[in-house]
Amino acid sequence: MPDPAVQTTDTELRDRILQSLGELLPRVLKRDLPEIPENACLFDDLGLTSASTIELILEVEEALDIQVDVEQIGEDDLRSVTSLADYVAGHVIAED
Repeated sequence: MPDPAVQTTDTELRDRILQSLGELLPRVLKRDLPEIPENACLFDDLGLTSASTIELILEVEEALDIQVDVEQIGEDDLRSVTSLADYVAGHVIAED
């Protein structure tokens, strides 16, 4: 049975991830984005590709000095800015 404490998303970390996504998306997409709604669809609304998704996750890891386990990431985790932030916050790899 999974430990509920491990599954609990750190709200502060999630907020930092959302802020980073807002700052990094224009750089990764190489275009200005006025305001990015949290429910914006990464692929349909923002034009993210699979390659730019990887770049975005790497940029978030670097910006926040975290490492993310991307082995379990699924299509639903990439639907919106919010779902990606939730996934990243819930799949940070603890440092040894």
